[in-house]
Amino acid sequence: MPEDPMILLSYVNTKLRDEYVSFDELCRSMSADADVIKNRLAAVGFTYDETLNRFV
Repeated sequence: MPEDPMILLSYVNTKLRDEYVSFDELCRSMSADADVIKNRLAAVGFTYDETLNRFV
């Protein structure tokens, strides 16, 4: 996963748009810690919107 929060945002949203039906599925598939990603993106003002399946 990218370290820079803005690149992480772009990376995760692209994966969600193109490959995964949910954030949980993305994290399971990539063995990523959902809380770490959510906290890093929340620190720069983004939260996961389940209905849109992306961080906004």
